[in-house]
Amino acid sequence: MKKLFIALALVSIAFGSCREQKTETKEVIREVEVEVEPETQENEGILERAAKEVDKEVNEEIDKKIEDIGNDD
Repeated sequence: MKKLFIALALVSIAFGSCREQKTETKEVIREVEVEVEPETQENEGILERAAKEVDKEVNEEIDKKIEDIGNDD
């Protein structure tokens, strides 16, 4: 009797662990709109304002050099 219980236990473990577990997953995609405040003078720090001024000056100098190179007449 004892051997029968042991054999049944081993058989149930063997069949129980071999079963494929079926799990279903869902993929949910959600679109969210985010409003962003535009950059203003108040929101910018001193470095950002200084960098914009330097960029403006550098761009003007580059434009002048391009015009000088383009005028081969």
